[in-house]
Amino acid sequence: MTPIDLTPAARRLAHLLAGVTDDQLTGRTPCTEFTVADLINHIDGFATGFTAAARKDIGPATSAAPAASPELSPAWRTTIPAKLDTLAESWSKPDAWEGTTQAGGVDLDAATMGRFALDELVIHAWDLARATAQPYTCDQTSLDVIEALVTPQPNGDPSGPFGPPVPVPTDAPQLDRVIGYTGRDPHWTAG
Repeated sequence: MTPIDLTPAARRLAHLLAGVTDDQLTGRTPCTEFTVADLINHIDGFATGFTAAARKDIGPATSAAPAASPELSPAWRTTIPAKLDTLAESWSKPDAWEGTTQAGGVDLDAATMGRFALDELVIHAWDLARATAQPYTCDQTSLDVIEALVTPQPNGDPSGPFGPPVPVPTDAPQLDRVIGYTGRDPHWTAG
């Protein structure tokens, strides 16, 4: 399979991380169980896990969902963007997309796992942008890949892996539809 370029999504998320102020870290996010700091810790964890998945380095980083740290690393502003670069670079290799791999304790074919890595980058970038009142745009290729991944399937589990979808009009912008399919309200704001 031809690799899907995760670089635009990873760079956009890194840009959003740079825009987070210290006073926003305790704020709410569209992920009701996460504060902004918790979301950033989750981003740190999935960057590590999906990098290991791309490299087929099955072990502690891939065998369970990322454990939330009680607080952010003091160097998070530099370490997490570097991990996002490494994540994108790891998935740029054709062999990352071949065979099977594991992330979050789930074994999948690598091509599907790579799409889930892209989903994490895009959806949590949107979460972070909304929580910190930053603008967010997504490149069209990433959006198309994710829409195909998250669109509820007829006769399938209506909640899928994301929770029950939020109804969004079919003529809504594509990003709003994708966000709705992942169980988020595309009109959510921190205020």
